[in-house]
Amino acid sequence: MSYNILLVDDDEDFRFEFRSVFENYNVIEAGSGEEALKILKKANEIDLVVLDITLPGQKGTKILKEIKETNPSLGVVIITGHSSKDSAIEALKAKADDYIEKPLNIQKTAEIIKVLLDKKGITSSLESIDIKDKIDRVKLFAEKNVDKKISLEEAAALIYLSPKYFSRVFKEISGVGFNDYKLDVKLKKAKELLSASGYNIDEIAYKIGYENPESFIRIFKKNTSFTPTEYRNKIKNG
Repeated sequence: MSYNILLVDDDEDFRFEFRSVFENYNVIEAGSGEEALKILKKANEIDLVVLDITLPGQKGTKILKEIKETNPSLGVVIITGHSSKDSAIEALKAKADDYIEKPLNIQKTAEIIKVLLDKKGITSSLESIDIKDKIDRVKLFAEKNVDKKISLEEAAALIYLSPKYFSRVFKEISGVGFNDYKLDVKLKKAKELLSASGYNIDEIAYKIGYENPESFIRIFKKNTSFTPTEYRNKIKNG
Protein backbone atom coordinates (compact mmCIF):
# COMPACT_ATOMS: atom_id res chain seq x y z
CA MET A 1 0.00 0.00 0.00
CA SER A 2 1.40 3.42 -0.96
CA TYR A 3 0.53 6.74 0.59
CA ASN A 4 -2.62 8.45 -0.68
CA ILE A 5 -2.25 12.03 -1.93
CA LEU A 6 -5.28 14.12 -2.83
CA LEU A 7 -4.23 16.49 -5.64
CA VAL A 8 -6.57 19.47 -6.05
CA ASP A 9 -5.95 21.47 -9.22
CA ASP A 10 -8.18 22.53 -12.11
CA ASP A 11 -5.31 22.12 -14.61
CA GLU A 12 -5.72 18.63 -16.08
CA ASP A 13 -2.24 18.74 -17.70
CA PHE A 14 -0.63 19.59 -14.37
CA ARG A 15 -2.48 16.77 -12.65
CA PHE A 16 -1.23 14.35 -15.32
CA GLU A 17 2.34 15.63 -14.90
CA PHE A 18 2.17 15.34 -11.11
CA ARG A 19 0.72 11.83 -11.24
CA SER A 20 3.39 10.74 -13.74
CA VAL A 21 6.26 12.13 -11.69
CA PHE A 22 5.01 10.79 -8.36
CA GLU A 23 3.81 7.41 -9.59
CA ASN A 24 5.06 5.74 -6.38
CA TYR A 25 2.13 7.39 -4.58
CA ASN A 26 -1.57 6.75 -5.03
CA VAL A 27 -2.77 10.11 -6.38
CA ILE A 28 -6.48 10.89 -6.14
CA GLU A 29 -7.48 13.84 -8.32
CA ALA A 30 -9.98 16.64 -7.76
CA GLY A 31 -10.56 19.45 -10.25
CA SER A 32 -12.08 21.86 -7.72
CA GLY A 33 -12.14 22.61 -4.02
CA GLU A 34 -15.77 21.53 -3.76
CA GLU A 35 -14.90 18.13 -5.26
CA ALA A 36 -12.01 17.77 -2.81
CA LEU A 37 -14.23 18.53 0.18
CA LYS A 38 -16.74 15.90 -0.98
CA ILE A 39 -13.95 13.31 -1.07
CA LEU A 40 -12.74 14.28 2.40
CA LYS A 41 -16.23 14.25 3.90
CA LYS A 42 -16.49 10.53 3.20
CA ALA A 43 -14.51 7.94 5.14
CA ASN A 44 -11.09 7.97 3.48
CA GLU A 45 -7.41 7.17 3.78
CA ILE A 46 -6.03 10.45 2.45
CA ASP A 47 -2.57 11.05 3.94
CA LEU A 48 -1.75 14.41 2.34
CA VAL A 49 -3.51 17.11 0.32
CA VAL A 50 -1.71 19.08 -2.40
CA LEU A 51 -3.93 22.09 -3.07
CA ASP A 52 -3.73 24.81 -5.73
CA ILE A 53 -4.30 28.27 -4.27
CA THR A 54 -6.12 29.50 -7.42
CA LEU A 55 -9.17 27.36 -8.07
CA PRO A 56 -12.51 27.88 -9.84
CA GLY A 57 -15.22 28.64 -7.30
CA GLN A 58 -13.92 28.86 -3.75
CA LYS A 59 -10.37 30.13 -3.27
CA GLY A 60 -7.71 27.61 -2.26
CA THR A 61 -7.09 29.29 1.09
CA LYS A 62 -10.78 28.98 1.95
CA ILE A 63 -10.70 25.26 1.08
CA LEU A 64 -7.56 24.95 3.21
CA LYS A 65 -9.33 26.55 6.15
CA GLU A 66 -12.26 24.14 5.85
CA ILE A 67 -9.92 21.14 5.66
CA LYS A 68 -7.97 22.25 8.73
CA GLU A 69 -11.11 22.96 10.73
CA THR A 70 -12.40 19.46 10.01
CA ASN A 71 -9.10 17.59 10.23
CA PRO A 72 -6.28 19.67 11.76
CA SER A 73 -3.78 16.79 11.60
CA LEU A 74 -4.14 16.27 7.84
CA GLY A 75 -1.10 17.70 6.04
CA VAL A 76 -1.81 20.27 3.31
CA VAL A 77 0.73 21.60 0.80
CA ILE A 78 -0.35 24.70 -1.12
CA ILE A 79 0.58 25.21 -4.79
CA THR A 80 1.11 28.79 -5.92
CA GLY A 81 1.29 29.52 -9.64
CA HIS A 82 3.76 32.39 -9.47
CA SER A 83 6.86 33.35 -7.51
CA SER A 84 4.99 35.45 -5.00
CA LYS A 85 5.98 35.49 -1.36
CA ASP A 86 2.62 37.10 -0.59
CA SER A 87 0.76 33.98 -1.78
CA ALA A 88 3.05 31.72 0.22
CA ILE A 89 2.67 33.84 3.35
CA GLU A 90 -1.12 33.89 2.92
CA ALA A 91 -1.13 30.09 2.62
CA LEU A 92 1.07 29.58 5.70
CA LYS A 93 -1.09 31.98 7.70
CA ALA A 94 -4.07 29.82 6.73
CA LYS A 95 -2.19 26.91 8.38
CA ALA A 96 -0.76 25.21 5.32
CA ASP A 97 2.05 22.82 6.28
CA ASP A 98 4.22 23.96 3.37
CA TYR A 99 4.01 25.36 -0.17
CA ILE A 100 5.42 24.65 -3.63
CA GLU A 101 5.54 26.81 -6.75
CA LYS A 102 4.76 26.26 -10.40
CA PRO A 103 6.57 25.34 -12.53
CA LEU A 104 7.21 22.33 -10.33
CA ASN A 105 10.64 21.83 -8.81
CA ILE A 106 10.46 18.03 -8.68
CA GLN A 107 13.28 17.49 -6.19
CA LYS A 108 12.04 20.13 -3.75
CA THR A 109 8.44 18.90 -4.05
CA ALA A 110 9.54 15.30 -3.44
CA GLU A 111 11.41 16.38 -0.31
CA ILE A 112 8.44 18.31 1.06
CA ILE A 113 6.06 15.40 0.44
CA LYS A 114 8.46 12.90 2.00
CA VAL A 115 8.96 14.97 5.14
CA LEU A 116 5.22 15.36 5.73
CA LEU A 117 4.39 11.73 4.96
CA ASP A 118 7.25 10.36 7.05
CA LYS A 119 5.61 11.95 10.08
CA LYS A 120 2.62 9.66 9.61
CA GLY A 121 4.57 6.38 9.80
CA ILE A 122 1.96 4.25 8.01
CA THR A 123 2.66 0.59 7.27
CA SER A 124 3.94 0.08 3.74
CA SER A 125 2.51 -3.03 2.13
CA LEU A 126 -0.79 -4.73 2.92
CA GLU A 127 0.36 -8.01 1.43
CA SER A 128 3.47 -8.22 3.61
CA ILE A 129 1.88 -7.49 7.00
CA ASP A 130 0.27 -9.92 9.41
CA ILE A 131 -3.31 -9.85 10.65
CA LYS A 132 -2.46 -7.76 13.73
CA ASP A 133 -0.97 -5.05 11.53
CA LYS A 134 -4.05 -5.16 9.31
CA ILE A 135 -6.25 -4.62 12.37
CA ASP A 136 -3.99 -1.74 13.40
CA ARG A 137 -4.57 -0.22 9.96
CA VAL A 138 -8.34 -0.39 10.52
CA LYS A 139 -7.92 1.24 13.93
CA LEU A 140 -5.97 4.09 12.37
CA PHE A 141 -8.67 4.39 9.71
CA ALA A 142 -11.32 4.69 12.44
CA GLU A 143 -9.29 7.33 14.28
CA LYS A 144 -8.73 9.40 11.12
CA ASN A 145 -12.45 9.26 10.32
CA VAL A 146 -13.84 9.79 13.82
CA ASP A 147 -16.37 12.29 12.42
CA LYS A 148 -17.78 9.84 9.86
CA LYS A 149 -19.91 6.71 9.86
CA ILE A 150 -17.89 3.57 9.12
CA SER A 151 -19.69 0.28 8.65
CA LEU A 152 -18.28 -3.11 9.55
CA GLU A 153 -18.41 -3.97 5.84
CA GLU A 154 -16.33 -0.92 4.89
CA ALA A 155 -13.73 -1.71 7.53
CA ALA A 156 -13.48 -5.34 6.42
CA ALA A 157 -13.16 -4.33 2.75
CA LEU A 158 -10.28 -2.03 3.64
CA ILE A 159 -8.08 -5.04 4.45
CA TYR A 160 -9.76 -7.52 2.08
CA LEU A 161 -11.46 -9.69 4.69
CA SER A 162 -15.03 -10.94 4.88
CA PRO A 163 -17.13 -8.97 7.41
CA LYS A 164 -17.78 -12.10 9.48
CA TYR A 165 -14.11 -13.07 9.73
CA PHE A 166 -13.03 -9.46 10.29
CA SER A 167 -15.54 -9.06 13.14
CA ARG A 168 -14.27 -12.18 14.87
CA VAL A 169 -10.56 -11.49 14.45
CA PHE A 170 -10.91 -7.82 15.41
CA LYS A 171 -12.43 -8.81 18.76
CA GLU A 172 -9.85 -11.53 19.33
CA ILE A 173 -6.95 -9.13 18.78
CA SER A 174 -8.43 -5.94 20.27
CA GLY A 175 -10.45 -7.38 23.13
CA VAL A 176 -13.52 -5.41 22.02
CA GLY A 177 -15.85 -5.56 19.03
CA PHE A 178 -15.40 -3.14 16.14
CA ASN A 179 -18.48 -1.07 17.01
CA ASP A 180 -17.33 -0.76 20.64
CA TYR A 181 -13.89 0.30 19.44
CA LYS A 182 -15.41 2.99 17.21
CA LEU A 183 -17.37 4.28 20.20
CA ASP A 184 -14.21 4.31 22.35
CA VAL A 185 -12.46 6.39 19.67
CA LYS A 186 -15.33 8.88 19.57
CA LEU A 187 -15.47 9.19 23.36
CA LYS A 188 -11.71 9.65 23.60
CA LYS A 189 -11.87 12.43 21.00
CA ALA A 190 -14.85 14.01 22.78
CA LYS A 191 -12.95 14.05 26.09
CA GLU A 192 -9.97 15.62 24.36
CA LEU A 193 -12.15 18.38 22.87
CA LEU A 194 -13.99 18.95 26.14
CA SER A 195 -10.69 19.27 27.99
CA ALA A 196 -8.63 21.33 25.58
CA SER A 197 -10.93 23.32 23.30
CA GLY A 198 -13.55 26.02 23.47
CA TYR A 199 -16.05 24.20 21.25
CA ASN A 200 -19.58 24.01 22.61
CA ILE A 201 -21.34 20.67 23.07
CA ASP A 202 -23.19 20.84 19.74
CA GLU A 203 -19.93 21.53 17.89
CA ILE A 204 -18.17 18.64 19.63
CA ALA A 205 -21.04 16.29 18.82
CA TYR A 206 -20.73 17.22 15.14
CA LYS A 207 -16.94 16.83 15.15
CA ILE A 208 -17.22 13.22 16.29
CA GLY A 209 -19.99 12.29 13.89
CA TYR A 210 -23.24 12.90 15.79
CA GLU A 211 -25.84 14.91 13.91
CA ASN A 212 -28.05 14.96 17.00
CA PRO A 213 -26.31 16.46 20.08
CA GLU A 214 -28.85 14.84 22.37
CA SER A 215 -27.73 11.40 21.19
CA PHE A 216 -24.12 12.35 21.92
CA ILE A 217 -25.00 13.61 25.41
CA ARG A 218 -26.96 10.45 26.19
CA ILE A 219 -24.23 8.09 24.98
CA PHE A 220 -21.46 10.10 26.69
CA LYS A 221 -23.27 9.97 30.04
CA LYS A 222 -24.05 6.26 29.68
CA ASN A 223 -20.35 5.48 29.19
CA THR A 224 -18.75 8.00 31.57
CA SER A 225 -21.45 8.68 34.20
CA PHE A 226 -21.13 12.39 33.38
CA THR A 227 -22.83 14.67 30.89
CA PRO A 228 -20.32 16.42 28.60
CA THR A 229 -20.82 19.67 30.54
CA GLU A 230 -20.27 17.91 33.88
CA TYR A 231 -17.11 16.27 32.50
CA ARG A 232 -15.75 19.61 31.24
CA ASN A 233 -16.43 21.27 34.62
CA LYS A 234 -14.82 18.34 36.43
CA ILE A 235 -11.64 18.71 34.34
CA LYS A 236 -11.53 22.48 34.82
CA ASN A 237 -11.93 22.10 38.58
CA GLY A 238 -9.16 19.50 38.75
